[in-house]
Amino acid sequence: MSSISVINQAFGHPGIEPKWTSARKDAVGTAYSAASRLWFTMWRGILTEVYYPTIDRPQIRDLQFLVSDGETFFHEEKRDLDSSLSCLSGALGYRIDSESKEQGYQISKTVIADPHCASLLIHVNWKSKRPLKLYVLCSPHLGGGGFRNNAYVAKLSGRKVLSANHHNIWMAIASTKHFAKVSVGFVGASDGWTDLAAHLDMKWQFDSALDGNVALFAEIPLDDNKDEFVLSLSFGHSLNNACSTALQSLAVPFEKQCARFIEQWQRAAHWDESIAKASSDNGKLFEASCKILMAHEDKLNPGAMIASLSIPWGEAKGDDDLGGYHLVWPRDLCNSAMGLLAAGNTSTAVRSLFFLTASQKDDGSLPQNFWISGEPYWTGLQLDELSFPVLLAWKLLKEGLLPNFDPIYFTASAMSFLILKGPITAQDRWEEVSGFSPSTLAVNIAALICAAQIFKLKGENQRAQFVEEHADYLRAHIEEWTVTDKGEIHPEVSRHFIRANPCTSLGNYKSPNESYIFIANRRGDQEQVFRAKNIVDAGFLELVRYGIYPPKDPLIEDSLRVMDKVLKVETSRGPCWLRYNNDGYGQNDDGQPFISTGVGRPWPLLIGERAHYELAAGRDISYLIKALEKFSSCGGPIPEQIWDGPNLPSAHLENGGPTGSATPLAWAHAEYIKLLRSLRDNSVYDLIPEVAKRYCGRKANKSSIECWRFDWQIESIAADKTLRIIWDKAFMLHWSCDEWETSNDSESTNVLPNLFYMDLSAPFKGNKLVFTFFFPDLERWAGEDFIVNIK
Repeated sequence: MSSISVINQAFGHPGIEPKWTSARKDAVGTAYSAASRLWFTMWRGILTEVYYPTIDRPQIRDLQFLVSDGETFFHEEKRDLDSSLSCLSGALGYRIDSESKEQGYQISKTVIADPHCASLLIHVNWKSKRPLKLYVLCSPHLGGGGFRNNAYVAKLSGRKVLSANHHNIWMAIASTKHFAKVSVGFVGASDGWTDLAAHLDMKWQFDSALDGNVALFAEIPLDDNKDEFVLSLSFGHSLNNACSTALQSLAVPFEKQCARFIEQWQRAAHWDESIAKASSDNGKLFEASCKILMAHEDKLNPGAMIASLSIPWGEAKGDDDLGGYHLVWPRDLCNSAMGLLAAGNTSTAVRSLFFLTASQKDDGSLPQNFWISGEPYWTGLQLDELSFPVLLAWKLLKEGLLPNFDPIYFTASAMSFLILKGPITAQDRWEEVSGFSPSTLAVNIAALICAAQIFKLKGENQRAQFVEEHADYLRAHIEEWTVTDKGEIHPEVSRHFIRANPCTSLGNYKSPNESYIFIANRRGDQEQVFRAKNIVDAGFLELVRYGIYPPKDPLIEDSLRVMDKVLKVETSRGPCWLRYNNDGYGQNDDGQPFISTGVGRPWPLLIGERAHYELAAGRDISYLIKALEKFSSCGGPIPEQIWDGPNLPSAHLENGGPTGSATPLAWAHAEYIKLLRSLRDNSVYDLIPEVAKRYCGRKANKSSIECWRFDWQIESIAADKTLRIIWDKAFMLHWSCDEWETSNDSESTNVLPNLFYMDLSAPFKGNKLVFTFFFPDLERWAGEDFIVNIK
């Protein structure tokens, strides 16, 4: 039985404040098997975060090798060695070749996940021109945090292994070559790195470091100047479980483990290879993107896909920032699922819809983001995140992929919430501004039309007509809400879409020409309040993507000219675009990480959005595909943001290379896959024919209704329009068009879950409508009259 001792405790409790590591990932990996519940990331030749037992739980900060001659120098892999990374054929495993020419040694590693259990395996080949000492150093962050960890030297079957725990999460590090020396300590005081930095040799051997920021350290004996061994990093729910898992992993020859690992991934390659022909790199990034998206799905919670296996600017983040990007965002999940669906992988997309259905709240909404368990993390509300799942449901239903699942209730509940809470979204897609957003309105309109198709397919025509009319209502007001005709960005274009028109209700609504937008992620000594008419993003292109506007609509093309003037950036690897002008979310100019404020940087994702538009407009997109491919890292990951400044070697920042934000961004990989599919088909994959038929084939700015709610009290209505009164409770409307000389009573209709409505039909007589409410469930009157003027 494995055992631990706490007699010889390390000094320096609790260690320095723990931080995570860089979010710049050269590669991400996992076994395809669901039995291997472990994910890993790599950067600058070393292992960084390892996730277990679910994809939202990072358990270590990093693991790397250190080298010393015991007298004159010591090296750590990520700082002192030159490394190159290559992918194992057809699998998310990697070979890393590192060397120090100055000191004459090489370390070649092959890194995979055990294909059957929760172990990470590193096969090491060592070559040196002279005797040197090799060490392994690991910084556990068990339970998702660096503090409150315990580290031990454990005895296991006649050997010593390194172990650590936080509550019931345990890890063990063992090797096919029994460790010569072992120690644990507190980071910055008694850890192995500090020991070597001070002594150039391993002088400390502690057997425990409790309740702090700890590190594990061991010397690996080398027989001569050429040697090889296998190291395992294993996890379990107890010390015995973690140690037995390590022994099982090491007992199987690495060659067999690796062959099985690769074979599993090759069997999982269920994608359409013909799509890769649209690439400019012979399908290299296409294949990597498919696997990276598949790797972002949890194995205990099928269909749950996170935004990224990274913690943006992790080197500046501690235990008080647990989320990172390893959370479920419904928008990102749906885009990832649609990306895999576009590639021919149907099963993941179906599982994702089921997962979202199970995550839907009673009121029909979805959290802004949440843990794999369904527990919300941030508590904001983004209406587009409610609409994307409906687009996914309709796509799957049309393709006959939901034979035993009826999406009616999920769809109806989602659209009920959307109609009751919109058209203002509490947050736009950049999660910052409340108000009218072109991109949010685009996906909301598309979702309403998709919902109508689902209802029609199920014979629910009244619901279908109701949501179609609401989509028409939103479409008719897009330009009123989100287009300025007094823009000042471009000297030749004054009328264009804006990023967002901020407001929280109809009561504080102002026209796009008059409203102001606050950008919180800029420094306090910088301007933070701008005229909304002078802040733009590419969100309006979503109106073309789904078929709400034709690509060559003059307003779209004018908005493009404005957008390119302030958002387009040229880098050494190609063009890219900023989120919006005056953005502060990004690496600072001096290379320091984003901490509340910074400088907005270009997003490769937006190359894909622009390329989809250019394809719809019938123009060449080959240069954009090439640029997007060049922005990916050596192992395939596409970053969230890229560095557009001069090279800063001290901060590991290269023009056109990733910044410290999330890498990879799953959404960007999905966008790339869909772009290749769109190019192959010569049609935008996300285009919804039913939407395009409705809005690009007729006068699109016509709506027969105007909507009224208690929190959306319009003041007037055209005489030829129908007033649609909507609320979340049953009501009777007592109303008059002649100052109560005559009156009418009308009962509301329950058309969607928790949504009741009543139409006062045109044409109206008189110059105003007066009405009040009786709520039968509450047995009370509203207690006041409401007036809508008739124009």
